[in-house]
Amino acid sequence: MFFRLSNSLATFQAFMNDILSNFIDEGWCIVYMDDILIFSEDPEAHRERTKRLMQRIQKHDLYLKPEKCEFDVKEVIFLGMVIRSGYIAMDPIKLAGIAEWEAPRTVKGVRSFLGFGNFYRKFIGRYSHIAKPLHDLTKKSQKFEWTPGCQAAFDLLKKKFLSEPILIMLNVDKPFIIEADTSKWATGAVLRQQEADNKWHPCGYLSKSLSQTE
Repeated sequence: MFFRLSNSLATFQAFMNDILSNFIDEGWCIVYMDDILIFSEDPEAHRERTKRLMQRIQKHDLYLKPEKCEFDVKEVIFLGMVIRSGYIAMDPIKLAGIAEWEAPRTVKGVRSFLGFGNFYRKFIGRYSHIAKPLHDLTKKSQKFEWTPGCQAAFDLLKKKFLSEPILIMLNVDKPFIIEADTSKWATGAVLRQQEADNKWHPCGYLSKSLSQTE
């Protein structure tokens, strides 16, 4: 990987996508930079896929650090998400400090909190609507003033993150529904699927703030 090139990250990602393209197309391999995740429904298939992956890596003269690898596990942390059979959750290590996160006193502090929130926004319903008072503080035309509305939004988002919401993985062979909602400031939706308990569980949330024109 040529770190001095301005597009080195994109080049490396394209390279990884290319050499693992058929595995990705077969639907059992996900790659982001040098993080590779493979998954299977049974141990025998998983061992075969692991073997194929290792052979492909060797073929292209790539190397793995054993201490950074995990094999034959039922739960894994991948790109800040805890993934296990049928479910996805937020990484508890990243959530550890959220309870003690103090209210921001500067625009930089607000952006830092929103950066964390945006990473996990798919776990939170109506995220853009809730976070609007905080987003408004980051606008250049907005004077920084921490209002009761900002504090309420900050506290509610923290509460929702600490509730450790869990998403189920979508099964395209089963029925699912999309629920949409729009307010004056934001629009959003949630994708749900029915589980064995006959309840409709969230697969993911999507939300977007509306501009003045919208």
